[in-house]
Amino acid sequence: MSEQDVTQSGQLFKGWPELEKILGVLSIILLFGLTSLTCVDIVARWFDAPISGAFELTQIMLAGLIYAALPLTTAAREHVEVELLSVALGKITDSFFHVIGHVISIAVLSVLGWRLWLHADRLAHDGAVTDSLGLPFAPIGYFASVSCILSAIVVLVALFVKRPKE
Repeated sequence: MSEQDVTQSGQLFKGWPELEKILGVLSIILLFGLTSLTCVDIVARWFDAPISGAFELTQIMLAGLIYAALPLTTAAREHVEVELLSVALGKITDSFFHVIGHVISIAVLSVLGWRLWLHADRLAHDGAVTDSLGLPFAPIGYFASVSCILSAIVVLVALFVKRPKE
């Protein structure tokens, strides 16, 4: 079974199909919320009645959307790739760069997840909240951290799955 077959069939790892559905629905809800809030806020501004805290809600929903979609994008292999070296060095080096790219991705996502968790802990300890609405920052930090770690796991699993023949 090829890497593409594995990710398309939803069998990336046990529990992935359910997690994929949850993250997909969350992404849809957040995108709908962002769009709706922006539209309503723009119309309300015409009547000189902007929505209080709309900017903060937009920031929080955008961060949530980005981190909800990160594992989905990683699993679907929809990240941008530039293959400059494979053109210059040929197909022989593709496997090597495939492994190196995955290892670097795992390292970066893991460190980012770890640092985000520490930052969220600091925000929770300090009781940091948004200015207008008083919403706590820590939950979005924890969510971002878990999302990065989950994405690192997805890349790790993909590293050991056979690449499709091109």
